[in-house]
Amino acid sequence: MKEYRKPEVSGFRKSNRFPKHNKFPLYFDKKGKRTDFYTLNLTPGEKFFDEQIKREKGKEYRHFDPGRSKLAAALLKNVSQIGLKEGDNVLYLGASHGYTPSFISDIVGKKGFVFAVDFAPRVVRDLVFVCEKRVNMAPIMADANHTFEIGPRIFNVDFVYQDVAQRNQAEIFLKNCKKFLKKEGFGILAVKSRSIDMAAKPKTIYDQVRKKLEQEVTIVDYRVLDPFEKDHCVFVIKKR
Repeated sequence: MKEYRKPEVSGFRKSNRFPKHNKFPLYFDKKGKRTDFYTLNLTPGEKFFDEQIKREKGKEYRHFDPGRSKLAAALLKNVSQIGLKEGDNVLYLGASHGYTPSFISDIVGKKGFVFAVDFAPRVVRDLVFVCEKRVNMAPIMADANHTFEIGPRIFNVDFVYQDVAQRNQAEIFLKNCKKFLKKEGFGILAVKSRSIDMAAKPKTIYDQVRKKLEQEVTIVDYRVLDPFEKDHCVFVIKKR
């Protein structure tokens, strides 16, 4: 069994309130031109990824690192909205060790739920340790490309997040949105251009993915993630 350490905590600067963001379901700390995003820790006293923990007024906040999460990077790239809110039920495809899913778990809170899907046994083992500590997360070992492997274990969701390194990323995302995402639900597709075509320019790949998405969903926003994630972008979509 993996051991969890009690997080080292530090207080915020006394001169700085720690407000909830007026556009996103997160908290932030403004330091000059830089903004650090945080989530309210759903498991106080526990941390899983050596993330920075801060405490204010008896509550713990986890730093959402844009160098480790494409969702966090999109926030710092001024994405207009993410479509995710407290109480949402989420299908997360490509959950890996659980870093970003754990922050989404914080955001949706105890009234929401995160189905965290990955097909690699090694990372799912780590994912299980995270989910054991969180009442609103469940690990699912399945291939996102085969919805029949996922379907019997989940219900329809409000939000789909995908971060998978497969050539047919857009097709996988649309397939799962069609089957599991509620009408007018939101989703985020993180595109890894080099996984689609190593030789093509990333912008060419992004344009190709955009055309595929526009055939079936409404694109709400789009952001290239450089320099946080080289050759990556995200699309925020809404189901028609």
